[in-house]
Amino acid sequence: MAITVFKDTTYNLSTLLEEIRRGEIALPDIQRPFVWKAAKVRDLFDSMYRGFPVGFLLLWSTGAEAGARSIGTDTKEAAPRLMIVDGQQRLTSLYAVMTGQPVVRDDFTESRIRIAFRPRDAQFEVADAAIEKDPEFISDISTLWAGGGMKKKVQSFIDRLEAAKGELDEDEEDRHWTAIDRLFDMRNYPFKIVELGSDIDEEQVAEIFVRINSEGVRLDQADFILTLMSVWWDKGRKALEEFARAAKTAPSGVASPANPFIAPSPDQLLRVAAGLAFRRGRLRSVYQVLRGKDLATGEVSAEVRERQFDALRDAQSAVLDLTNWHEFLKGIRRAGYCSHSMISSENNLLFGYLFYLIGLRTYGVDRRLLREVIARWFFMTAITGRYTGSFETRVEADLRQLEGVTGSDGFVLALDQIIETALTNDYWEIQLPSGLETSAAYSPTLFAYHASLVLLSATPLFSRLTTAELLNPSTHAPRSAIERHHLFPAKYLGTLGFDSRMRNQIANYAFVEWPDNASIGDQPPSAYFPALFGELNGEEQQKARFWHALPEGWENMEYTEFLKERRQLIANVVRIAFEKLRNGDFPSDETEQDAPPASPPTEPRWTLKDLIDADEDGTVEFKSSAFFSYKPDVPEKVVTESVIKTVAAFFNADGGTLAIGISDDHQVLGIQADLDHKGIDADRYVNALSSVLASALGAATSARARIRIEGIEEEQVCTITVSPSPEAVYAKTSKGEQVFYVRVNNSTRVLEGKDLVSFVKNKWG
Repeated sequence: MAITVFKDTTYNLSTLLEEIRRGEIALPDIQRPFVWKAAKVRDLFDSMYRGFPVGFLLLWSTGAEAGARSIGTDTKEAAPRLMIVDGQQRLTSLYAVMTGQPVVRDDFTESRIRIAFRPRDAQFEVADAAIEKDPEFISDISTLWAGGGMKKKVQSFIDRLEAAKGELDEDEEDRHWTAIDRLFDMRNYPFKIVELGSDIDEEQVAEIFVRINSEGVRLDQADFILTLMSVWWDKGRKALEEFARAAKTAPSGVASPANPFIAPSPDQLLRVAAGLAFRRGRLRSVYQVLRGKDLATGEVSAEVRERQFDALRDAQSAVLDLTNWHEFLKGIRRAGYCSHSMISSENNLLFGYLFYLIGLRTYGVDRRLLREVIARWFFMTAITGRYTGSFETRVEADLRQLEGVTGSDGFVLALDQIIETALTNDYWEIQLPSGLETSAAYSPTLFAYHASLVLLSATPLFSRLTTAELLNPSTHAPRSAIERHHLFPAKYLGTLGFDSRMRNQIANYAFVEWPDNASIGDQPPSAYFPALFGELNGEEQQKARFWHALPEGWENMEYTEFLKERRQLIANVVRIAFEKLRNGDFPSDETEQDAPPASPPTEPRWTLKDLIDADEDGTVEFKSSAFFSYKPDVPEKVVTESVIKTVAAFFNADGGTLAIGISDDHQVLGIQADLDHKGIDADRYVNALSSVLASALGAATSARARIRIEGIEEEQVCTITVSPSPEAVYAKTSKGEQVFYVRVNNSTRVLEGKDLVSFVKNKWG
């Protein structure tokens, strides 16, 4: 007979809720964003009331010894002995309704789930203003289990009903009492429990979860570490979540982690803390260490576990220290990066923070010097995309470069040697110009060029204001102060037969102020450039030609030759800016480094028009709609799945932007057809898309996709912006529960078998 790794048991609901209340069963999601809609909670209660099965619960024994205490808390709470692996949303719903406790929503506001019940026909509803006034409804069933005598509450309801509707006959009153008694007795509803043993590892738990979970959402290593934190150091987990929440909220006169660059997730902050505590980039190794497992002998020790959590606690305190956080971000500004719109990979920023903290805490590098070191380190990682793809492997390799390093000077030298190895002459002369040969809207090489313009105190073309001033993230005007201008206007190139990929090459863009962009229109450069350029004096013209990498006589050049020459000139500008950064040839006065009041990061500043002008490629895709089918023979499900597939593919490739409401031929259709089809407004449209993505990709993954509604040509268009995922993303579609999509040029493809295994191994290690 096969050896099993689980045991079956049955708990009634009241026992489950009591064990959650006492901390015997850990339910971390009661303090995390609750993703179920109230209508789904209503349906859960209705099914249970009818005696229908609602699925089993999967619990995992934590291995906590009897009487063991959670570390890192003042109260020394008992460590939970069971952790909920599958069924968190169901138990969160039941716990919140039956105890009256509020849940935390996606926007981090708290709200109660209020479910109403009509005894006359045993009807459950989501409470609203009308139901509140309807005497036939118990408007909030939470009150039944709140104490104070259930019979008294039922009698009060009967009295209210009779006052409004007239006296009930004996049979009617009995039916009402019976229905309410049955609802109250739901506390005895039996739940089937599958309990996994403490001796199985997280990979086995993840495989079991995927095989039995109807949503098919994979658990990742961060999930397991956060689970361990819920068991052994819940205060630490909550601190990560509070920092992440505060980073998404505009500050109100108090110290805050909010900033223009990133609103980090708890998972991302955890990676930095784990790297600082254990010098590891792979979270799998960190999980084993935190379990108290000796990686050499395989033995698990409570003493080792507590020691490792102490190390994590110390590291996390440094990660969440607001002084450290904002001093580090000054280094990002020092590198010429102004806002989230210039950050192509959040991994580069977060691992920059890791090396900043290592330099500060381990090697005692002076903060001013450390800012300079991290500025050039971040510039290198950003322009080369160092921490995309198999980033865990790369981080561990970089951390190994610090082994044996001593002192502040040794740390600085080690990082500078890595920078030199990455940014060789071949990189500047061959790789960078080659990397600029793209029409990708969000290219790291393009953003490095923009950062270089900031570093060089450059002005936009035809302007006397600096690029840095116009890229100020605290400015929220109706139209962006600075725009990307096609030096050879797109429509003009169209008349010459160039397709959109060629029209939207990086080397065809320059920064201008928006009034200049509007005045240029579709004129060829030979028509608009001489007059506008002539308004600058000789010195200004000389600087502008250098900053904007304009070949002499470019306005009369053949277009493809212009692109080739300008790529080399842009690469030279970037190289000179970096050399100045490396040599410290910029003002470093503290006042010049202070940013305007921080605000949460916004979406990329490139306009919707930029996207429409761009060709569909590896990072840009257009969809006419997300729900409404413009073709009678294509069902809604197919239309919606095309959105899911594209978003999943972006996650698995280099990120990208999906614009909904734009046809393949770049015609602006808007999303009104979707709104009319679903009978919803724009806000509910965003919620509907969020739900679709959460169901197909998992709530944690879909939360990293930023959805927004924008206006153009009197229409509303929806954009979904996706950053590269730190792990493989699988989608639930009609093709299967676990389908892997990836972006290849301008198409979305499915990978299976050996191709899938090879791709995942090469990208994520």
